This record gives sequence, C-alpha cells and structure tokens, in this order.
Amino acid sequence: MAAVSQSQPVRQPCIYHSCYKVVINLKKPLQPIQMNSKQVALEMFSLCSQLDVLIKGEVKQIQEQFADDVSHDVSLGEYATLHTLGTEIVERMKECLANLPEPIPCLEDYLDTSGLSMLFPRVEIYIIHERPVDMLEKPPMDEYYIHIGKLNQLLVLSQQLEDDVKHLGSHKYVAHQLSVLYKVLSYFSGYPSLDLPKRDIEANFKFVKSALATIDGSRQEPVLPAQLLTWLLELTQTIITTVSSLPEELTGEIMPVLAYSLLQ
Repeated sequence: MAAVSQSQPVRQPCIYHSCYKVVINLKKPLQPIQMNSKQVALEMFSLCSQLDVLIKGEVKQIQEQFADDVSHDVSLGEYATLHTLGTEIVERMKECLANLPEPIPCLEDYLDTSGLSMLFPRVEIYIIHERPVDMLEKPPMDEYYIHIGKLNQLLVLSQQLEDDVKHLGSHKYVAHQLSVLYKVLSYFSGYPSLDLPKRDIEANFKFVKSALATIDGSRQEPVLPAQLLTWLLELTQTIITTVSSLPEELTGEIMPVLAYSLLQ
C-alpha cells in the first residue's frame, strides 16, 4: 500500500451559528425611512401602478373564468394570491401616508386631492369596495404605458441601428432592423414629426434591400454604399433628436403623469 502524505486542508468548512443570520424584508426597508411630501407622492404613484397591474390581472382571471363556465359563481377566494398582494399594497400605502404632517389624510382623500384617483380609477374603486372592477373607458395610465413604451422602443432601435451602421463591418441585418423601426413608426401615424422619417423609409427601403443583396457563393460581407449610409445616419439622428426633445405632439398621452409630477 502506497503511503499517503497528510497536509492541512486549504479551507475549513464554516460552522453556521444563528447569531450570524441575516434578516431579509422583501416588502419594506428594515429601518423606517422618513419621507417628505414629494417622496410620498412618488412612492404613492409607484404603489398605485403596482396595484393597478394586480387589479387588471384579477379582472382578467375573472373574465376568463366566466368565459369557461358562465354558470360558475366567481368569488375573490379563488384569487387569494392576487387579493393578498393587493391588500399588502394598500397597507403599504397607508404606512406611506404616515410620513405626511398632521393631520394625516385618509387614503381615499389623498388619492382625490393628489390627482391619483384620476390616473388610477381602478385603484380608487378597489380601495373603496375591496374588489376589482374593470373600466368601460381606458384610464389615462393605460395609454401612458403603451405610449412611453413605444417612444422608448423607437429611441433604442434608432440608437442601435446607428451604432451598428457605424461600427459593424457587415450591414446584412440593416434591412431587417429598418423594417422593425418602420413598424414602430407606424404606431405614431398622424404625428407630423415622425411621419417624415416613416415616408423616408418607404421611399428608400427597396434601395437598401437591393444594395445589401448578396450573390450566392460570395464571401464579401454586404455594406451600404456611402449615399445610403449617409441617408440612414441622418434618418436615425432625426428620430433620436425628435424623441429626445419630446415635442408637444408626442406628449399628449403622457401629460397626465407630467402634470401630476409637476403639482407635487
């Protein structure tokens, strides 16, 4: 039998001791944070947004349940998880209002005076009646999220396309990127500042595809000619500048949120 040398281990396993445990609080900070009125307004806006998403999810589940079985009596007990989360958010709202100076308004009054009830009518009804209710008309925030998401998508796609054209040695995906950009621009039909780039793509797209078409067996990477390259960079820069400057015509759907933030 071969001799085996003994040496000290490189590491010794640590022994767990309860005094080293870490307390984690997922719902709120471990230590209370004192907020001023503006911070309270921002936190309340965030909590209303979260609760609004939960309410829409709960309403959707109820509607799907009715669609599956019209005779089935739908109760909130079947959606305990969403309802529990909603209750927790409402409690966090009340705790948040405790940071305001005396006399502390009740939750319903704060939503009315701050303007949050106009932005989140589903939330106000949920707090009053303790049940989710769908709206016949879309609340302002529904349009806000769609609109701000499209603006962000338009900006990011333009920046990515500009960066790729400048720094990549191959432009073989430019036509596809341009097509995706055009689809997002189509959402903004009727907005003069973005109609021009859209028509510009319509006029030049076939030339871009033709310039980037590869011959079978060719090892040369497709690259845009100088004229189209200049045009594309001007196009992306126009879109980036327009979206970044947020002209009045693009702010209609986000004005309710801007007005709320300015009033706080």
